[in-house]
Amino acid sequence: MTRHDTAYEAAIAGSEIAHERFRTELDVATKNSKMDFVTEADTETQHRVIEVVRDAYPDATIVGEEEDELKSVPEDGNAWVIDPIDGTTNFVRGVPLWTTTVAAVRDHETVAAVTVVPALGETFVADSTDATLNDEPISVSDQADLERFVVAPILRYGSERDRQFGNLLRESILEFGDLRRFGCAQVTLAMVARGTLDAAVSPQPEPNPWDTIAGIALVERAGGVVTDLEGNPWKPGCEGLVASNGSAHDEIVERVRAAVA
Repeated sequence: MTRHDTAYEAAIAGSEIAHERFRTELDVATKNSKMDFVTEADTETQHRVIEVVRDAYPDATIVGEEEDELKSVPEDGNAWVIDPIDGTTNFVRGVPLWTTTVAAVRDHETVAAVTVVPALGETFVADSTDATLNDEPISVSDQADLERFVVAPILRYGSERDRQFGNLLRESILEFGDLRRFGCAQVTLAMVARGTLDAAVSPQPEPNPWDTIAGIALVERAGGVVTDLEGNPWKPGCEGLVASNGSAHDEIVERVRAAVA
């Protein structure tokens, strides 16, 4: 089985576990803050994803959000980056914008990525060249006027960065056409890839790989551009993230950088 096929099978299998638990009674705990939730659905889903991956690749290196899996992507070799439920707050509150996401990475390059939004019946797939939604090709928007851009801030991590994130929200309202926030980074990046959003932005230093890698692959394969806050090509460990349709990317980077300076 190819890594692409394995990523797809694992994401689908995991999403089925999560979807069965959606809008049911859950034991909910917190991790690093009062809004950093984890449920038994997260751990059960991650276990199922890993089971499928290791059935095909017994020695697989796993980077995963929950439990004791690696928390960063190795510089060399193959790895699997897993987010069993991205958007856990949405999941806990019954909001259908959450995903199960699996990416296969080789030497820091994403070779396959699958983002399943089971509550909406949507499956996004990125291979080495293309991006699809439910097997149909997708592409970023062609909007070029920043005054008409719909932009979504993502990746709000911790109260110590709330002021910076608040500045980003305020300036985004002033600098762009409209603002959305969905509470799930992978859904948001998928929306940029399919053209329903024009950009997604975050000042977050070193965003977690499970929140970003699959969605970034989708945006890039769909014709978009993803960089850090300096405008350099995005890679794990970068500071900040700007994903856009590419039509005015440098100007978006400048505006976001000024907003959080």
